[in-house]
Amino acid sequence: MRHLAWVLLLALAACTAHIAPPLAFGGRTALRFALIGDTPYSAAEAAALDSMIEDINREELAFVIHVGDITGGQGPCTDEWLEARKRQFEKFRHPFVIVPGDNEWVDCHRSGFDPMERLGKFRELFEYGDTSLANRSLRLERQSGRYREYREHVRWIAADVLFVGINVQGSNNNLGRTPAMDAEHRARMAAVFAWLEDSVRLAERRRLAGMLIFAQGDPDFEGKMRRKGSNGFADFRNALRDLALKFGKPVLFVNGDTHLYKLDQPIADPSTGEPIRNFTRVIVFGSPQTRWVRAGIDPKSPQLFQVSPAPQAAPVP
Repeated sequence: MRHLAWVLLLALAACTAHIAPPLAFGGRTALRFALIGDTPYSAAEAAALDSMIEDINREELAFVIHVGDITGGQGPCTDEWLEARKRQFEKFRHPFVIVPGDNEWVDCHRSGFDPMERLGKFRELFEYGDTSLANRSLRLERQSGRYREYREHVRWIAADVLFVGINVQGSNNNLGRTPAMDAEHRARMAAVFAWLEDSVRLAERRRLAGMLIFAQGDPDFEGKMRRKGSNGFADFRNALRDLALKFGKPVLFVNGDTHLYKLDQPIADPSTGEPIRNFTRVIVFGSPQTRWVRAGIDPKSPQLFQVSPAPQAAPVP
């Protein structure tokens, strides 16, 4: 969660200079889906989300992906708020998949809650079963075995692409606040790395055309976020770099956390210093904006993925 004034200032820029050219949509799209995140943070944004759900429901989409943060950085973190969001997301007519954001568990200590208890509640509400929420037609595979508690680590195959959800967070990925949370960070990231490694093996074994990986936290590829102590994203950035180089096919990484739509190729190949061309990142819109990103897969395109901001809905008179 960033300081509110920073978010408001940057949000004004999001409509202009921060929007990169989209990956163009064509007529050969094999699959279309929606990307959202960092919403709603307030009752007013919950009302705006209802309108956006209606807008998305008019689209012919395979599913909707939410990268987490469904409350503000100061809460509310209550059962009542989370349960209301669950009811709200059930209004989607499409399959709906969500991973947790820091605001609904990591940052809930700010309002007197235990982060681990809140993560357990999130899993109970949003990560149960082996199908999507809302429209339950999408079958999901969840991490199991040694890491079975991390049910939010999820994946499925659609249009010859492996979709992979992971629990990587803002707020320095829950590192550097308390010894207990540092231990949580280490255990969770071991599960994340195991899930990513296994997912690459699956994609290679199935000879899939690409991978889409989604999480809440912005890994700070640019190194602009100043932190005291350990960096909670350094190993994760390295893992994404190694995954892209090993896989060699298009990888789209989707994150939230910084609330500004952005499309870039932020990882450099250490052998050349040039961007890794098969790795693209998109940041979804976030509070105070309530907007979504239209995404698709074009199997005949070398870049495979298509990404473009959906037009902003006109304000209700």
